[in-house]
Formats: sequence, structure tokens, C-alpha cells
Amino acid sequence: MGIEKLTENAISLLKNLIETQSFSKEEENTAKLIEGWFVENEIPFSRSKNNIWATNKHFDERKPTMLLNSHHDTVKPNSAYTRDPFKAVIEEGKLYGLGSNDAGGCLVSLMATFTHFYAQENLTYNLVIVASAEEENSGAFGLNSMLELIPTIDVAIVGEPTLMNLAIAEKGLVVFDAIVEGTPSHAAHPNNNNSIYKTIEVLQWFKDFKFEKTSEALGDVKMTVTQMNAGSQHNVVPAHVNLVVDVRVNDAYSNQEIAAILQEKAPCTKITPRSLRLNSSSISIDHDLVKAGIVIGRETYGSPTLSDQAALTCQSVKLGPGDSTRSHSADEFIYISEIEEGISIYIEILNRVIIKQI
Repeated sequence: MGIEKLTENAISLLKNLIETQSFSKEEENTAKLIEGWFVENEIPFSRSKNNIWATNKHFDERKPTMLLNSHHDTVKPNSAYTRDPFKAVIEEGKLYGLGSNDAGGCLVSLMATFTHFYAQENLTYNLVIVASAEEENSGAFGLNSMLELIPTIDVAIVGEPTLMNLAIAEKGLVVFDAIVEGTPSHAAHPNNNNSIYKTIEVLQWFKDFKFEKTSEALGDVKMTVTQMNAGSQHNVVPAHVNLVVDVRVNDAYSNQEIAAILQEKAPCTKITPRSLRLNSSSISIDHDLVKAGIVIGRETYGSPTLSDQAALTCQSVKLGPGDSTRSHSADEFIYISEIEEGISIYIEILNRVIIKQI
């Protein structure tokens, strides 16, 4: 099938995906649509929960393997929508609808790319595609659950909207629950150990603290207190204040190192990470995928936003059509031209990496 027809079919699939609800953990029906693509293209596939995956026709265990991945779950539409989020409408070259930009355009573009290369012989890499679930909520049955089922991955392209520039590094995430303890008392009595007042200094510490190591691609570790909770009555000084701290980790630290530093230095009674599995990601600037992208004029950068890259331990690059600033926005859209360009660039990059150069 020619690239033009593949692109036409990919856009048609995206319209159907938009019009099919697929909130995280509720992706059963979009999974069926994705299965339909592989059936129509006579590509054998497997399904685990709501994840769909396939390998290229001439898979060879002696070769390294490249993962093509994007997700088909969405967040829930926000209250600022003026359009029906489940209606796929094209106006002035824009395809509107929930999940169009994040990350439906990336997913269908990668599926078209995989289909283009599926039956080709003598590739230098095997290809594995995973249309994954539960990305938006970092769920237990997303890409992370697939890594023991699919072949061992050597490098990955993760489809997220990057304007088809190469995110060669991505920050990891650790969310901490912190407690500031004081002495509970009646509000009418003196109290020199008021947990809420003590929190003022703790908040200032979090605001001012700087992690020493910076990253060329990702800059500094970003730490932000995002939630506070304390007290139940107007006349009772609470025993403690609960804080939530969001830490975006650069590739100079492991998540374990960040946790150890905060548990040693943070002026809290207790600070506990919820999870340490959402690690930072990167790929060498000298990797063939990156060099191929640079040769054809794509820029490189470090991404502050989290994706399914966090589930991977191999080198990976985030690359896809669409604009990250539109993700989770009201009246989400992607340009049709971005999908067309995305498929073309994916194929051009892979032609330079997985096709034997004679």
C-alpha cells in the first residue's frame, strides 16, 4: 500500500478513535478499532488487556529490536470545551476532538509507519509496535505491563506530540507525601508548636532548595509543593499538616537518589515517595535515530513532560506529530498536515536507520 493511502487510512482511524470514549482503564472499544487496522492489513497481532502489539513479518531474534509505541487512552475532557469532545470534525485543516493531539495523531502515524515496513525483508532492526493503554494515569496495565510479553527492546520511539522534533531526554517524576507534625491544642490556648505555622518554614525550604547536579538536556531538577491539607475544626490546632511534593527529575539523578536526598535533608517529620518507577529517559546524541533526525533538519531538546518512556530502561526518543501545548486543552485538535508530515518523517528517519545502505 502506498504512503498516501496509508495516510488516508490513518486519518480515518483517528476520526473513529476520537469518536470512541477511551478514558484510562476504559479503552476496550478503541482497542477493538486498533485490532481492526491489523486485521485489514493482514498483520498478526496480540492483545493483553487493552494493549495491542505486533512484530514485523521477518522478525529475527539475532537482530536488535526497535519499539514503536504510543497510547490510545485519553484524559477526561475539561469543562472549558465548546465543542463535542467525541465528535471528529475537520475545519480549516484542523481535526478536532479529544485525544486527537495527545496522542491519537502519533499513534495512527506510527501504525501507518509500522505497516509500511511490516513485510520488508533484510531490515537491520526488528520492529515491535505497541498501542498501549493507561498512559495518562501511569496505570498498572499499560506499557509497563507489556515489557515481559514483547521481545527485548534495544531502542524505542515513543509517540507523543513534539512537532516532529526529537526529545532526546525526558524528566522523570517522583511524588512525595510529606508530614509536618506539631502539638494539637485548643485554638484559645498558647501553642509554640503549631504545625501550620511550622509549615511556613518547611514551604520556604522546598521553594529555595536546589539540587546540585544539572543536565545539559533537561536543566535542573524541578521541585514543587502542589497540595496541602490540615485541620478539621476552626477551634482546633491540628496535630499535623500533610503536603504533596511533585519532583521532576533530570537524567543526572536516579529517582532513588532524589528520595535519599529529601529523606535526609527535608525539614519534615516524614517524607515518603509514592513510587520510584517513573524514571528519566534519554538517548545518546550519537544514536543513529538521532543522527538521522538531525540530518533531515529536526531539532533536539529535553522534555519536561512525562510519557511512557518512563516505563523503559533502554534508550528512547520521544517523537510525534502535534504540539504538546495542546495536550489536555479545551477543543483539542491536530492539523491534518501534521499527521501527513509525521508519517513522512517517521518513514524517512527509519529508512536511514533500519534499511541496509548499499
